[in-house]
Amino acid sequence: MGTAPNSLGSLCLQDEAGLELHQFWPLVEIKCAVDLKFFLCSLYAPICIPDYPQPLPACRWVCERAKDGCQPLMQQYGFQWPKRMNCDKLPVYGDPDNLCMQPDNQPGPEMGDMPGHGRGPGAGGRHPGPTKRPPSGGSLFPTASPKCKPGKNGKGCDRGGASHGPPGRECACRCRHPLVQLERNSSWYNRNISVAGVENCAFPCRSVFFSQEEKDFAEVWISLWSGLCALSTFMTITTFLIDRQRFKYPERPIVFLSGCYLMVSVGFLIRVGLGHDEVACEGGMIRFSAHAHGPHNQGQGPVACTIVFLLVYYFGMASSVWWVVLTLTWFLAAGLKWGNEAIAGYSQYFHLAAWLVPTVQTVAVLVMAAVDGDPVAGICYVGNQNADNLRVFVLAPLLLYLVLGLSFLIGGFVSLFRIRSVIKQQGGMGGRSKAYKLEKLMIRIGIFSVLYAVPATIVIGCHLYESSLFTDWMTPLACQCGATPATPQRPLYSVLMLKYFMALAVGITSGVWIWSGKTLDSWRRLWARLCGRRPLGGPGGAGCGGSVLIAKPRHPHSHPRLLPMPLPPHSTGVGSSLLSAPSLHVNPHGSHGVGLGHDPGHGAPNVQSSLENIQLAISEAFAPREALGVHVRREAFVTTTI
Repeated sequence: MGTAPNSLGSLCLQDEAGLELHQFWPLVEIKCAVDLKFFLCSLYAPICIPDYPQPLPACRWVCERAKDGCQPLMQQYGFQWPKRMNCDKLPVYGDPDNLCMQPDNQPGPEMGDMPGHGRGPGAGGRHPGPTKRPPSGGSLFPTASPKCKPGKNGKGCDRGGASHGPPGRECACRCRHPLVQLERNSSWYNRNISVAGVENCAFPCRSVFFSQEEKDFAEVWISLWSGLCALSTFMTITTFLIDRQRFKYPERPIVFLSGCYLMVSVGFLIRVGLGHDEVACEGGMIRFSAHAHGPHNQGQGPVACTIVFLLVYYFGMASSVWWVVLTLTWFLAAGLKWGNEAIAGYSQYFHLAAWLVPTVQTVAVLVMAAVDGDPVAGICYVGNQNADNLRVFVLAPLLLYLVLGLSFLIGGFVSLFRIRSVIKQQGGMGGRSKAYKLEKLMIRIGIFSVLYAVPATIVIGCHLYESSLFTDWMTPLACQCGATPATPQRPLYSVLMLKYFMALAVGITSGVWIWSGKTLDSWRRLWARLCGRRPLGGPGGAGCGGSVLIAKPRHPHSHPRLLPMPLPPHSTGVGSSLLSAPSLHVNPHGSHGVGLGHDPGHGAPNVQSSLENIQLAISEAFAPREALGVHVRREAFVTTTI
């Protein structure tokens, strides 16, 4: 009985080799992998070459193709790929220091199709030269992305591209480096974690598509804009707390929208403070569920991930709902001529919708275990590792909110344009003055609308870009079609950086609405109070908190003027609204009459009164307090005769 050297590192009897080889014969018969027979022969009956006193093994890629094709079938019946057949121990094709062989009818993984290079000793005995990778974006075949036919473990590998190369190429899909293979003793094993259809395969903690410099810049980029967003929204909220009476409906939702973006920026800043790995990672892989209990879920890891998710997702969705409420209140004021107290009467319903709807969305995400880590930003969000979750929990709600808000906004602008046309038809200096002030209001509303709608639209576009190309990015990491590795694709770095900036830009620009002289006056009064000094103007002077203004007639026979004044609580409007305000007629007899833009109990709205209300509202919104004359306390409702 003779012996023969083999690639398993021992000399064995031929009969023993035959018996061991016979165990794999069923796999050879069902042809689970086209390279299995060649690979087994190279192990148990290798080629003998004169003057080469050692076994000539198969190339590593031959072993990997055989393993990728047959291992899933073996696992179904409780068998594992033998450790003695570890592919990592075999030489790489093209290594000048180690010879290997491959099937004669197949090209090598990178050089088999290049002229002037042999296929190793098994194909002519020539020593292969050093392997060189093809240029970026190119391939050794006529097309860079041959059409694949998914193999046993090639779920989702077929990219469906046009091909001029050999048809019917099988995809060898496995958990390749830099992907993370989940072991059986891992608590994440068999938890529906996969990459490109390869089960028990996870994405690494940090993105594999970008360089270290790009990752470092992303952290600085996110830190910068989240800090600016927090500062801007904090100023807006503080200004509101200083002078609450200044922010009435329909513009008050801007304050709550700013508050939501303050919370979103805090979520990003928590990630900056704790670090990428602590928030978004689970050991060496990206986090797949914030509330799962893995072996590394000790300490603040999952808690930090959940907190960041709640701040960024919940308040991000709440800000979108407040945008819808804001445009709705503008439509009610401009289109339906509602007064601000009439709108404020529904404020509890606005709050119910703005906080309850995002709560339902957030609970649904947590129940579906859809929270995962972002390998670029290092936050916990939805849809970073699952494009379907991104479409359902992020894209669909954002699109709905944007469409609703734009619909109300367009309806309000149409009404304002109609009012503007009526004003211009009046003619004269008064008509031109009213039209000019109304145009200023329309421009102000339009600017803020653009500052919200444009970033929101860009964020939606970036999410669409990610969801549509997600599979194309992930598949080449795990799947190799034929003998040629797929050319890896990567997301555009600029698109991702634009997404993070636009997600915070609305919070930065929300402060535009308060950038006026009134804001400076409010902060001056606060500073004076903190320093223990009397506000400018004394108890009844300009700058004293809680004062309203009345224009004093020049002589006793002057005509009464229409002035913005507060009304009792039962009135349908208050004169501080930007879009609808009552007019108070001051006359020598000490009586006053109120003209409202809309009286639900007295038929159709009074168009002329509405125009005067808008004029007064604009005057009150834009005119400095110091320019109007006499000041009285807010508590007093004054009628004066001269």
